[in-house]
Amino acid sequence: MRIATHGAALLLGTVLASGGALAQEIADTIYSGGPILTINDEAPTAEAVAVKDGKILAVGTMEEISALKGEGTEMFELGGRTMLPGFVDSHGHVVLGGIQALSANLLPPPDGVVNDISRLQQALRDWVADNQAVVDSVNMIIGFGYDNAQLAELRHPTRDELDEVSSEIPIIIVHQSGHLGVANSKALELAGVTAETENPAGGVIRRDADGTPNGVLEEYAFFDTLLPLISQLGPKGFEAFAKAGAEMWARFGYTTGQEGRSSEGNVAALKAVDARGELPIDVVAFPDVLTSRDFIETSVSQEYDGHVRVGGCKLTIDGSPQGFTALRDRPYYDPVGDYPPGYKGYAAVTEEQVNDSVDWCFGHGFQILTHANGEGASDMLLAAIGAAEEKYGPPTNRPVLVHGQFLREDQIDTIKALDVFPSLFPMHTFYWGDWHRDHTVGPVNAEDISPTGWVRERGMMFGSHHDAPIAFPDSMRILSATVTRRTRSGDILGPAQRVSVMDGLKALTIWPAWQHFEEDSKGSIETGKLADFVILSDDPTAVDPETLAQIQIRVTIKDGEVIYEAPEGEQKTELRDRPFLGDPEMGHELLDSMYAAMQAE
Repeated sequence: MRIATHGAALLLGTVLASGGALAQEIADTIYSGGPILTINDEAPTAEAVAVKDGKILAVGTMEEISALKGEGTEMFELGGRTMLPGFVDSHGHVVLGGIQALSANLLPPPDGVVNDISRLQQALRDWVADNQAVVDSVNMIIGFGYDNAQLAELRHPTRDELDEVSSEIPIIIVHQSGHLGVANSKALELAGVTAETENPAGGVIRRDADGTPNGVLEEYAFFDTLLPLISQLGPKGFEAFAKAGAEMWARFGYTTGQEGRSSEGNVAALKAVDARGELPIDVVAFPDVLTSRDFIETSVSQEYDGHVRVGGCKLTIDGSPQGFTALRDRPYYDPVGDYPPGYKGYAAVTEEQVNDSVDWCFGHGFQILTHANGEGASDMLLAAIGAAEEKYGPPTNRPVLVHGQFLREDQIDTIKALDVFPSLFPMHTFYWGDWHRDHTVGPVNAEDISPTGWVRERGMMFGSHHDAPIAFPDSMRILSATVTRRTRSGDILGPAQRVSVMDGLKALTIWPAWQHFEEDSKGSIETGKLADFVILSDDPTAVDPETLAQIQIRVTIKDGEVIYEAPEGEQKTELRDRPFLGDPEMGHELLDSMYAAMQAE
């Protein structure tokens, strides 16, 4: 039942006692002492919340909730801090997030210091010096997060520049988009990439004038090189990534994460970590529909096995908008690089694969999440969904369009008509808004990237995601970007697409809970739902929106248990100044444990 918080009788959980009398339940924990934002429109605030056995027992005034206090009840004092429902990940990659946590940080400011190629090289050297035992064990160096748009040279590094770090150990560095990367000569050698190697379907091997690969690999050329190399880490290595990723999500207030474009091995890693009691959050996995149909068919469930479940299918149509590999419906505005006139990007899959994948998921009743960034990719997806709905009837599987960075307004109307849930990426306005304005789509169309305003004008829900490891899963940075749309340079990109703080919070809580078919148990603070909470340093609805990104995650609570608590007195600083997000020892401990596990194998 829903609890009324003001002006109505409190409905208490009760059981019939002997003799027919009603016996009142006693709370395990009562939370009070600060603003409580329930994200429940019928009762948006509360003074106190009672929890029993990991679920919300009651929500109400302090006087009402005090009636549930017993001798063993713990009183959790908020101390003026603000409590909300735990954040639900609309789209991210928990296991790959662990790679981000355990590799050399090549991110530009404010999340790193790499703003030119010499600093990138030095960041790799420093990481090797700090983690020599791991490098010796796995014979590989991985760096994550470089962004050619933020490098002084405005280009990708080359294999020759990575060879200057090491020509004997394979090096792979991953672009912040996750859709491109650079390999040194040794990595190219091990991957069998030579001047004679043809571009794979859906990928590009960039080359020097004589045809020699220059190290830069796009889309499937990159995936086909990276994945075989990191597979040598073995199951224990991926378990270390899964643990690190889940712990990172918890540090940013997430109590439910997503493992998008997953694999059977990644799901196994998550389940192994969970079996040891080391997975702090729920994780919903969406294996690749092009490679994992048998696994999907036997694994999809609405019920968690511990903290892990397979929620459906993932399809990827195109690539990175900032990397110029997203499929547009018109030429890129001013792409930086060697591109032919009229270049529009390209699809990573064929139209036949898109149609077949969507039809297969609809035919089996499986939810499908589809990566579509460019307008051309979104056109392919919406046409496939339209055909599937005509064949199978109105959707009950809540299909999701992921990213939709360059959606046209007419496509938003189609999305609404087809009952597609848009999981959008407004953090692009901060990280790459200036780049989109100047190079990808131009100053006019850049105003409407990540078009959350159009979505809300039509009364639609949306999810606001981070796509980690593309960016850190920084929930408050997401909220800030969704509300303010301020770019790195300070420009406001598309003021008409901004939304309210409350809509921004719903896009982190109840709306992605609906996306995952979990709105009855998560996403708001209501009686009977899971006791998944996040406690913030400040009330997002009461501060200057320009300061939203500075709000700190103080405590994360899953099923009534604290899974993350910020160190006493810690202030929010730039991520580049916080080794492994504030805990200098954690990164080393995880690397050491991964090293020991692989040695044992």
